Amino acid sequence: MIDYSIILAGFGGQGVLSAGKMLAEAALIEGKEVSWFPSYGPEMRGGTANCSVVISDQVIGSPVINDTDVLIALNRPSLEKFEKQVKPGGIIIIDSSLVKTGTTRKDVRFFPIPSSEIANELGNMAYATVVLLGCLSAASGCFMREAFEKALYDVLPERRHHMIPSNLDAFDQGVQLVKK
Repeated sequence: MIDYSIILAGFGGQGVLSAGKMLAEAALIEGKEVSWFPSYGPEMRGGTANCSVVISDQVIGSPVINDTDVLIALNRPSLEKFEKQVKPGGIIIIDSSLVKTGTTRKDVRFFPIPSSEIANELGNMAYATVVLLGCLSAASGCFMREAFEKALYDVLPERRHHMIPSNLDAFDQGVQLVKK
């Protein structure tokens, strides 16, 4: 049985919910069962935002995640809040441009990725979460690049389709950082 539970967390406005949608759509394109469950504070931009994505080859009983396989944290409060929920042997990915601390966990795979710096170099901070999705794909294999590319056409509004090549470049940079 293939089963991944993933929490993406950060501040509102960082693209956490959009990244979760992209991830969920990519898994759907691959024929997997998926749930996407957003959660955010009433203040949205600047407040806390997170979403959980469950990917499985079987029917998903609940979108609620108590213990997660993967945590993607875009800020320190999110790392502190969710790192204890990562199962032993799981994966923690952080935006090391913004999160200056690591994890104390020795029983997980840890990837500090400077995704905001990479996004800045690419000219759009929205690419930071995409870099981390590339890292997730390479580290876990829970979805593939081809499905992600197709998902971009479904998730992004048509007026943003010109950004797809840059999104794929950001994704590929995340993949390369895991392979180093």
